[in-house]
Amino acid sequence: MGLGRTRAVCLVGLTGHLVEVEAHLAASLPGFSLVGLPDASLAEARDRVRAGVTSSGLGWPSRRITVNLSPASLPKGGASFDLAIAVAVLAGAGVCDPARTADRVHLGELGLDGRLRPVRGVLPAVAAAVAAGFPRVVVPTANAEEARLVPGAEVWSAASLAEVAVAHGAELDELPDVEPALAETAPPRGRAAPDLVDVVGQRTARWALEVAAAGGHHLLMVGPPGAGKTMLAERLPGLLPDLDEQEAVEVTAVHSVAGTFRPQDGLLRRPPFENPHHTATPAAVVGGGSGLPRPGAASRAHRGVLFMDEAPEFSTRVLQTLRQPLEDGELVIHRSGGSARFPARFQLVLAANACPCGRSVGKGLSCECTALQRRRYFARLSGPLLDRVDLQLEVLPVTRADRHGAGDPEPTVAVAARVARARAAARTRLAGTPWRTNGEVTGAWLRAHGGPGTHRDLDRALDTGLLSLRGADRVLRVAWTLADLAGLERPGPPQVAQALVLRTRGQVAS
Repeated sequence: MGLGRTRAVCLVGLTGHLVEVEAHLAASLPGFSLVGLPDASLAEARDRVRAGVTSSGLGWPSRRITVNLSPASLPKGGASFDLAIAVAVLAGAGVCDPARTADRVHLGELGLDGRLRPVRGVLPAVAAAVAAGFPRVVVPTANAEEARLVPGAEVWSAASLAEVAVAHGAELDELPDVEPALAETAPPRGRAAPDLVDVVGQRTARWALEVAAAGGHHLLMVGPPGAGKTMLAERLPGLLPDLDEQEAVEVTAVHSVAGTFRPQDGLLRRPPFENPHHTATPAAVVGGGSGLPRPGAASRAHRGVLFMDEAPEFSTRVLQTLRQPLEDGELVIHRSGGSARFPARFQLVLAANACPCGRSVGKGLSCECTALQRRRYFARLSGPLLDRVDLQLEVLPVTRADRHGAGDPEPTVAVAARVARARAAARTRLAGTPWRTNGEVTGAWLRAHGGPGTHRDLDRALDTGLLSLRGADRVLRVAWTLADLAGLERPGPPQVAQALVLRTRGQVAS
């Protein structure tokens, strides 16, 4: 009888769980069974491991092999367990030294020729291993750069199973000539961010964009085609400050699990920008899939911007699934294979036409839509969803005066400097709280720190039914951001009045 042990990591969402991989070899009829709640892709590891071991020249033990993945109650899936299973079997057969394998974490998929193929989610998996007290990690060569981003990790990479076995004490006359597997290719992120200087006119919309960036507020822009809504939304990430160390690790971990991370770029320091098409499914936007869920566009936009162009064209199911992350900053997805949590603290930017033809502007004299068509079209953006959007404004067409008399528009770098000062003021005020921006602060805190004389306009809007209580809290959030941009210690009646105008698409005069 032989017994070999090593470690692996099971990812549920972004949470890594350390898994002990045990291989028991008994003197009985040859066989190979895998227990511990493996899914279909993991159950296929038996054939991959057997072929990979024999192709490496190590020899397959002719015994009854039972591999257990503990804790057995945790559902497990994916091909990242292949290397750990192979190492545990070789340790149980005496090919590798069991003392060397027991305290190491092995991550990687095995090819039939014995090469190690890269896997997704290495960054959060290695971080979980280090946090659990197992800093020595073995990964495929293609995952080495990503694994080394985790502080405190002792990373060793290999191109083949034979290299790993020899490092653990196996004796081979020569290593098989195996070409290292390449990492999954993700699209480069080197495109320069578009600049606000390209936007002609739209002074009110540019100001609203600055307020949204300074306070982390959600934004709705309603206007005709060609007014510049998409141009403005694409320039919002350029106004946001760089991510700090903790935020960069969170964002990079999400993109690692999603398979959109390029290790050669290092930690993602800039806020991401996601722009799903209006035909996207709920699983594509919020995450999902069979078995354990995968992150969608909402999680990939964590600490960045989720832009939904032509928002009324999205399905109602997609729009309604955004209500939870807008309030909680995270997504909890339940599937038959288990539940997963993904961070989703993004800024939502919605762009919409006022009607199907898009010409319902001003008096709407050129609009061909009936009143019923206009109501039905915009009603696709439900009241509960819009109630969670802090800034709502009309974007009017650019006039000839705007085009020829606006002068030189401000570039992104000038606006971003003011945004950075406003965010620094908010961080200082919110020090010691769980919040980082005004857009995250709760209503109780806002009402307690609003100051005397700043709620009269809000009370009037509440009495007339123009605002809900949630809407009033969000007006106060915007008022605090306006105060930060103006360099004030707290908002006064002018800031509350301006915030009301920005909240109600101009229905309240300042």
